[in-house]
Amino acid sequence: MYFPYFRGKQFELIAIRETARLLAESSFVPIIEPVREALKGLERTLTEICKVNGNAIVIVNPFHGDHAEDGDSISALLKEGFCDSESITAGILLHKEIDANAAVECYEKHRGLQPTFIHAGFTEAKALAAMLGQALAETRHVFFEKSCQKLYRRYFKGAAMRVLLRDGFERRRNADYPLVEAFSDLHVTYEEEDMNGFGDFLIVGDDFVEGGGPAYAVAIHLTFIDPDQDNVMNVYHFVSTTKDTPTDPAGKFAQALGKLIRVLDSGRSHLFDSSAIKEFRELHDKGHFPGLGYVKKLSMKHHVETLADFLARPNAKALLL
Repeated sequence: MYFPYFRGKQFELIAIRETARLLAESSFVPIIEPVREALKGLERTLTEICKVNGNAIVIVNPFHGDHAEDGDSISALLKEGFCDSESITAGILLHKEIDANAAVECYEKHRGLQPTFIHAGFTEAKALAAMLGQALAETRHVFFEKSCQKLYRRYFKGAAMRVLLRDGFERRRNADYPLVEAFSDLHVTYEEEDMNGFGDFLIVGDDFVEGGGPAYAVAIHLTFIDPDQDNVMNVYHFVSTTKDTPTDPAGKFAQALGKLIRVLDSGRSHLFDSSAIKEFRELHDKGHFPGLGYVKKLSMKHHVETLADFLARPNAKALLL
């Protein structure tokens, strides 16, 4: 099972809404960390997920963004609007600034929302496991790989569900990206890690960045699964030729898009023909620049569609043999 991790910015929530049916049909469970004060976009997204009988985990104590100091409004939204729905459950973010007592207190407060522990820098794994005791077997856990090594994860070995999140996207200046680099192999190896599922941060990465300056270079990031490399997932970075001026983002997008289309037309790209790829072709044909947020949304949708296609194959688990 796949658990994509989204931070609730506008285009991330739109990406979830536009892929809600596919997420549900594929049994994918998005994890959402709300980072914007206004929750209307989140509410619309969760409503859409419920309409298609999907599932989502919403973090009630975010570490980043506008709710970092107080997540009560998120808890209120879930309890008032989605408490009767088994589709929407709570996520408890276990970061470096929370202790075991606070973690258990938050868990008890949200028991009616079937909470999942999200381990992201927490330092009291042994104490939490001991406090949960026999109830550990009923709990669900998601681990940020970079801060949860195998010894850490062993404390929760008897849990009902364990998921490993890997950040496969290495953030750089757009101008510094290579054409292709490795992304992840968890989609084919998560069971060897003794996990029930896997996740990632799509083509955004785990680093939380508020806004951004002018784009000296524009990059389009698209993941693909390479059958010639044991089905590892790699990522293309199509970067504009112009990289030394903050002006003309539309022209730079056209340059990056032209590189993408040439690779697609080569017939050797291994890129899945997703709805996002079709839209990139339409943008190229029309010569239209939809904005950088929209481009990021398309890349996220492509990532979800690529994994849905791969995991739907009857022999997906056997493809490494």
